[in-house]
Amino acid sequence: MSMGPSGAGKSTLLYALSGMDKPTLGEIYFGEEEISKYSNDKLALFRRKHCGFIFQQIHLLDNMSVMDNVMASGLLVHKNRKEVVQRAKELFQQVNLDEKDWRKFSSQLSGGEAQRAGIVRALINNPKIVFADEPTGALNSSYSKAVLDVLTEVNEQGQSIVMVTHDLKSARRGNRILYLRDGVICGECNLGKYKSGDKEHHEKLNAFLAEMGW
Repeated sequence: MSMGPSGAGKSTLLYALSGMDKPTLGEIYFGEEEISKYSNDKLALFRRKHCGFIFQQIHLLDNMSVMDNVMASGLLVHKNRKEVVQRAKELFQQVNLDEKDWRKFSSQLSGGEAQRAGIVRALINNPKIVFADEPTGALNSSYSKAVLDVLTEVNEQGQSIVMVTHDLKSARRGNRILYLRDGVICGECNLGKYKSGDKEHHEKLNAFLAEMGW
């Protein structure tokens, strides 16, 4: 989880880690591979195979159904259409989107439904890591909780997630918080596994953010 004031470099860090931006200094490794040396074409293949992305604006294609949006991403990596369809259906069930919802166009979805569809698209290729940039920033409190519940569930199943957020409720779901200021990581807080209603967990985060001047 990455936090900090506007302009601190949170999104830049996320884009650099995912290969969407190249650093001007330093090196970025994914496992034992230095991806910061990859060509743009190789980075595109790397992201397609290993990364999933969830943004504040979902960017679903308006002229395609939700299922077709997900399938378009899945078939770029996996050529067995039947397997991709089955995976998509399982993920839609996991995020509580019924068949009537994934047959809709994106303009027919609520904000929370669209964001959950975006999570399915991000997970369809079994990525090793999911990058989430303010995934609840445009949602009301009930939709935000639904999205955070899904992300917490998939994280508990072993999915690695790197999230940028300004939202305290989102930050509470993180296991590890990095605080950025002026492009520099100036603090780190290891919260451990999230448990709903864990007062000590919340107090530890609040104390850390107060120390950082948040």
